[in-house]
Amino acid sequence: MANPSYSMEQVKAVILIGARDFGRCPTATRLNRALWPVAGKPVVQHLIEGLAAQGLRRFVLCCENSADQVRENIQLPAHLDVRFIEATMPRGTAGCIRDAAEPGRDELLLAFAACTLMPPDVDELIRTHQSGDASMTIFFNAVEPDAKRLHDAQLYMCEPSILDAIPPKGYCDIKEGLVPSLVAADKKIFSARVSCDLGTFVRWPQYLCAASQFLTKLQSAQSPPSGVEPWKAGRDVWVGRDVQIADSVRICGPVLIESGARIASDAIILGPTLIGKGVTIGHNSCVEQAVIWENAKIGRNCHIRQSLIDQERTIPSSVKLDGQLAPKPKNRLVAPFESLRLRLKQPVRRPVEAEDKSRTLADYLRQPVLKWTLITLAALLLGGLIATYWRPTIVQLWHIWLESDEYSCGLLVPFLAAYVLWSRRDRYLDCPVRPAWTGLGLLLAAQAFRLFGLYYMFASAERLALVLSIGGIVLLLFGWRFFGRFAPVFIFLFLMLPLPNRVESRVTLPLQEWATVSAVFSLEALGYSAVRQGNIIQIGETIVAVAEACNGLRMLTAFFVISGFIVLISTRKRWEKAVVLVSTIPIALLCNTIRLTLTSLAFTYLRTEALEELFHDFGGLAMMPLAIGVVVFQLWLLKVLFQKPKRVEHQLVFSRNSSDG
Repeated sequence: MANPSYSMEQVKAVILIGARDFGRCPTATRLNRALWPVAGKPVVQHLIEGLAAQGLRRFVLCCENSADQVRENIQLPAHLDVRFIEATMPRGTAGCIRDAAEPGRDELLLAFAACTLMPPDVDELIRTHQSGDASMTIFFNAVEPDAKRLHDAQLYMCEPSILDAIPPKGYCDIKEGLVPSLVAADKKIFSARVSCDLGTFVRWPQYLCAASQFLTKLQSAQSPPSGVEPWKAGRDVWVGRDVQIADSVRICGPVLIESGARIASDAIILGPTLIGKGVTIGHNSCVEQAVIWENAKIGRNCHIRQSLIDQERTIPSSVKLDGQLAPKPKNRLVAPFESLRLRLKQPVRRPVEAEDKSRTLADYLRQPVLKWTLITLAALLLGGLIATYWRPTIVQLWHIWLESDEYSCGLLVPFLAAYVLWSRRDRYLDCPVRPAWTGLGLLLAAQAFRLFGLYYMFASAERLALVLSIGGIVLLLFGWRFFGRFAPVFIFLFLMLPLPNRVESRVTLPLQEWATVSAVFSLEALGYSAVRQGNIIQIGETIVAVAEACNGLRMLTAFFVISGFIVLISTRKRWEKAVVLVSTIPIALLCNTIRLTLTSLAFTYLRTEALEELFHDFGGLAMMPLAIGVVVFQLWLLKVLFQKPKRVEHQLVFSRNSSDG
């Protein structure tokens, strides 16, 4: 029996809005894909408005725990009959279609994925469905005629008779639940292709393709979208209100720039590109086939290509993003670190001509004038730094290194850092030198931080400002590329500073308690009767007091210096170095436990104070070789477990009998 003919009043559009993505895509986790903007409107609003322009009036939006967010972000005409269904439990695509249908009503159900940017011709879909004479028609996107695989358009047209195959409760998917049920019930399922791509997307690269198709289609449209008008200085370029574009900007369409955007001089915009409201693009930056959401900021000399920039995201200067997603930072505290990571990890690779103009450090040292100019500036800045920080900061730091057992290893840090710089001097000599004024800002910020410490008598702030000033001088003289290579040594220099008093007091007591408990546990495991009373261990008649100096902080600081130095001079992978650094804490605590256990046992046999003091001090020194051995063993173990075996090529040996000659 042929399917009845339907009018637009009998067609109901069911929009399937899935839940937010959790974990895989940060932007989809924050904002439902159906609400991703295109030309100032969410994708789902483009879909509904496009269907309404063809005569559809009834819409059902099936949401999974996001109905309120959808209501707040879309604006629809009042004459449309729009109903929201929010499923508290997952119903699946087929279950949502059943919930959207009205029992006993003769209607044709047209189900769309909400992430569909360009709606198809509904009349054409109805004719195709009727020609198939089926209970359900599954549509596929238009592809090349010789393509071996069809791409699902996530578009379904269903007769009311399919509702009997969908359970009233529980989860039911179209592909895994409804289709097998219809086949088992001998109901016909028809497949067809839509005449044009619908711009359906799931992942953000597909969203970029959909936005590109939207702009390409806009070129042949009779009127531009609301809120924008054609740009007088270029073809296929549409701009909104209060858009500021410098005279030297070059734009090649199709490009849509929303209201309030600002594009600085010498920037290049290559379409298809969407630029949202309030976006700022810095001087000499290039944006190519990208989508930038509202209030994002692109710095100077950036190159953004085939990337998605989330709203309110800041891309620092001289950064290249190619085929990447730049999500919105979770909070304002994380944003500066994200910008610094992009600056260090994604620097703009300049052309060969521009790279040649940037002299390396070796080039500076070969030319006497440049060499002595650089040495003079470095000497003046470092000399001024030492002179201004000599009293009280450097003098106090020197006394701490000599008098405090916990931080005596800090005296070695500057010399170890100098050795690392010298051993890797080739990496620094080949690095281009481009002085950065950002270093002057860091240097001034460090001095302000020092004044804060002097005024409020925070000695730790003064010491921290000393290391920050060193970083500012390096950045000012040599630039970001050089600073990126210097960064590991710069971080290592912080290990020469003692912990602030508040931090040390918070850490000392838990470490002392852990040392006592772990030593008692070890003694009991060895068969000794040990009793703990606070920080005192009693072994028979011998009483051992775990002093504050035995809490393990000395081990922690020393082992961090050792591990940091080994990580700097080794050529292992970054994750292996991270494993070594993270394992420093358990190794230090383990060595301190071993030392306390052996010391407690020695005190039960040694009866003179001189021998006890000698063993106590020697036990602490003996842990250093043990810690180094553990770190070396750890590196060897990582190499054995994760290094790929070398391929052994078998050689063929040919022999020839003498009779063959």
